[in-house]
Amino acid sequence: MSKHLSLLRKLTGVVLFLFVLASCGSSRRSIAVEEGWELLGEQKVNFVNDNDAIEIKTGNRFTALRFQVEDREIRLKDLSITFTNGDKLEPNVDVTVPPGQYSRDIPLSAEGRYISKISFSYRTTGNLLKGRANVLVFGKRYDPRLGY
Repeated sequence: MSKHLSLLRKLTGVVLFLFVLASCGSSRRSIAVEEGWELLGEQKVNFVNDNDAIEIKTGNRFTALRFQVEDREIRLKDLSITFTNGDKLEPNVDVTVPPGQYSRDIPLSAEGRYISKISFSYRTTGNLLKGRANVLVFGKRYDPRLGY
């Protein structure tokens, strides 16, 4: 009987250990990305005027950009896209984007452009106590087979 009790305690300890190990798994979340689009980066947005830049490390060409907003509404005020050849594009974007929505698509070039950096000025709108917005930046990959 003592052997069975000792084995039961060991087995209980192993099960408890496995349960704790499983609950400590990655807290990463999955992001559904529409076909042809690539997640370029994401950023938490402050309530005051916030300026952020995302360095783009991919070797892909992109024909358009768009922003997806999570958790809270944002006011996207300024946008500057720097291409790898040094050219800049600063489209007029002054817009409010609600949570769970995308900004309009911002066209870059039908042949696609290599991006080195995306800089933007924005802020979370609404009540400070309800938390900050999270912004995801997506690029539409150029597909040479389709010509866009």
